[in-house]
Order: sequence, then C-alpha cells, then structure tokens
Amino acid sequence: MRKQNVFRMVLLVMLLVVSFNVVSAQEPVQIRWFVGLGAGTDAPTITAQEAVVAEFNDSQDEIELVLEIVDNAQAYDILGTQIAAGNAPDIVGPMGTRGRESFPGAWLDLQPQIDAVNYDLSDFDPALVAFYNFGEEGQLGIPFAVFPYFLMYNMDLFDEAGLPYPPTNYGEPYIDADGNEREWNTEVIAELGRILTVDINGNDATMEGFDADNIIQWGFGISHTDVRGRDTLFGAGNFVDDEGNAIIPDAWREGENWIHDAMYGEQPFYPSGAYAGSDLLASGNWFGSGNVAMVPIHTWYMGWGTADMDAAWDIAPIPAHNGVITAKLHADTFGIMATTQHPEESFSVLTYLLGERADDMAQVYNGMPARLSLQGDFFDRYQATLSEQYPDTNFDINWDVAIQSLSYPDVPNHEDGMPAFLETTARYNEYTQVVDNNADADVDAELDALQADLQTIYDAAGN
Repeated sequence: MRKQNVFRMVLLVMLLVVSFNVVSAQEPVQIRWFVGLGAGTDAPTITAQEAVVAEFNDSQDEIELVLEIVDNAQAYDILGTQIAAGNAPDIVGPMGTRGRESFPGAWLDLQPQIDAVNYDLSDFDPALVAFYNFGEEGQLGIPFAVFPYFLMYNMDLFDEAGLPYPPTNYGEPYIDADGNEREWNTEVIAELGRILTVDINGNDATMEGFDADNIIQWGFGISHTDVRGRDTLFGAGNFVDDEGNAIIPDAWREGENWIHDAMYGEQPFYPSGAYAGSDLLASGNWFGSGNVAMVPIHTWYMGWGTADMDAAWDIAPIPAHNGVITAKLHADTFGIMATTQHPEESFSVLTYLLGERADDMAQVYNGMPARLSLQGDFFDRYQATLSEQYPDTNFDINWDVAIQSLSYPDVPNHEDGMPAFLETTARYNEYTQVVDNNADADVDAELDALQADLQTIYDAAGN
C-alpha cells in the first residue's frame, strides 16, 4: 500500500512537471518595446516597426515582442509615469542622448549580457561604442544609427532671389553674386537670410519699406531642436561645467543674441516665436512649409519633412562661426530598462534589432547604420528608398556633405546630461519662450536669470 502511495505521488509530480512545461511552452516571455523618445511615431515608421515585430515573433516561439508607440509630445511623461508605477517597458528606442539622460539611473548595464554571449562589437567604431559607456553605470547602449547634421536649402527660393547656391563641400568658400569668395560662415548666412526674407508686398528685408509685421518668407531658422541644439551652431557646450556648476557658455550667449537680433532686428530674417508654430510654417515644419530658405537639420528629417514640398532642395555644409565649424551629432540606440525581469530575452530582441535588421531599421529612421560594414553604399540605397517612397520629391542630393559633417561633431554633445534633467529642461524652455516671443527681451539678463535658476535646481538636486 505504501509503495502504491509513493508511486501515485511520483506520478502526480511527473504530471505536474509535464503540465508546467506545456503551459510554459504555450506562454512565451513578453517583452515590451516602447517607442516615442525619438523617431518612430510617424505613419511610415509605425508600419515598418509593426512589420519588424511580426517578423521577430514569427521567427521563434520563446519571446513575444509587444510594440508600444507613444507620441513624442507625451512620451517622456508617460514613460516617467510607468517607471514610477513599477510598470516600465523592457526596451526603449530609438532614442538619442536626450532620451537616455532624461531618465538617469533607469538603464541596464549591457556589459554582462555582451560578455555572456560574446557579442561581437568589432563592426563598430570603438569611439562610438565608448560613447555609450558611462563608467560606473556601465555600457548603456550599443551603436545603432548616426544622424549627420547639415544645412538644407530651398533652391527655388535662391533662384527667385538671384542668389548663388551655398558651397558643396566643407572647406570651400561661398561665391557671391559678384563672384567674390567668402568664408562660408554665419555672417554670410545673415546676409543671404535678409535677402531671402520677404514681406507680403514682395519686399525683402534689405529694402526700404519692408514690412516686418507681415513676413511671409524667411531666410534662415533652426527648427526641430531646443535652445541647446540651436546654440551649437555657434559652438559646442552645455549648461553645466565639469564641477557641476551652472554656466552659460560664451558661444551660446553670443548665439542667443545673434538669433534674437535675427528675429527682431531692423532687418529680421529668422521666424520669431509668434510664427514658429503657425500654419504659414506648417505648424513647426519650417523647411517643409517652403517658406524658410535655409534650415540646419539631421538626416532623420529626410523624406517625411519634405514629403509635401514642391520646391527643389539640396544640402550644404554647416557654416562656421568665429572660424569654427560645429555640426552637432545625433546618435540613436535602444536601451534596456534596469527594472526588466527578462534581461536575457530583452538582449535577444536588442541584438535582433541591431544585427539582422540593423540596415533596414536604420533606414526606417533615416539614419546611417553605425555598423561599418553597412555604410559603404548607404546613401545610394537611401536615396533610392526615399525616391520610391516620395516619387514627387527631389532627391538628387549632395550626400557627400552629410558624410563630411561627421568630422565636425559637437564635443561636449548638446544633449549631454545635466542635474535634474527634466526640471532643467523645463526651465531653459521657459527662457526660450520669453526671448523668442518678446522683441524687447534683454537676452543677457534672461540668460543670467537662467543661470541662477539652474544653479538653484542643481543645488536642490544635491549636485
């Protein structure tokens, strides 16, 4: 009798084990992929991302990848709320430096996972791998895509004004209408910008009778970035020094005064705050509106930003300022959250996105693959893809400039971390609202107040 009971118990355990294994086989580990801190929220990329998820899920039965897409305007708040509620996703991206630095301490050190599977990093520039290594925090990312910065210009508006186009390579001068060679710099940008700025009566900003209250076309503007991004045209910097003190870099102070004068000076050529989100400027898509002649921008803007634009356009070098060229760099990757319950499975998804699908995924986000083996003919394939996707848009583009721009990165990067990152960002955005919407703003005084407030924020954060 005792033997029968033992036998029954063994049989029961075996059945439970089998049952557990069956259930486990039927329930793959769910990995949530959060998109919204960077690219990935417009229609073409959503479709492409959904296809990648479907392909990954069909390729195996151990992991179920679930896509969560949140509009960029709400993504930071929503992810912050999820983290606070203990309901954070597993993978986040693509995201740049700003996205990562907005959530300090939230990211998993990938080095143990890299070591566990002997993940091969030899196909990446070692400097770019090091870009994601943060000492005690560890290796927070693996290179995915880079987004060169350059000047887009509207060829039709240059033609209408009778102006020669910008130079085609870094190091070349601008040849003006009189045949004179000029250094390609912010002074020339201002001169061209005034001629390319037109009021409702057809007068440009250099003409007597120009109506600054009724501008319909602008010569120059820096869109799709914040104050740190726009000031990088004038030199690299950050609002915090190596000792953690709040600073206003001299180049940025000069840049802010330059921009404010370009908005409200006697011959304005830069959209002021009142126009920034207007219908005339396509709700913030300044270059795509066809009403701003020159805009510095990254490759992620290509295609979607000009999809409805009839004018011909091309790209040119970033102009120098005080003899220095600074072409700010965006580099995107995917991060795994430190709170994930499934680091191995999350890393498997990550390596899929950065490995088998790296080329396709980089093109989805209009970025250059970080993998060296995929960069050779990238822009030839990129232009062909864009031409197919937007058959009515001109894509006979001088892509060499984009590659050359990578030689002039901003160091430090304009999206580097700051103490109390979200609070700091909110405060400098308040500054921007004041100076961009107020012709009488005292830029230097507002910058001094910004510095003082940032120091207070840093001190409160225990910096």
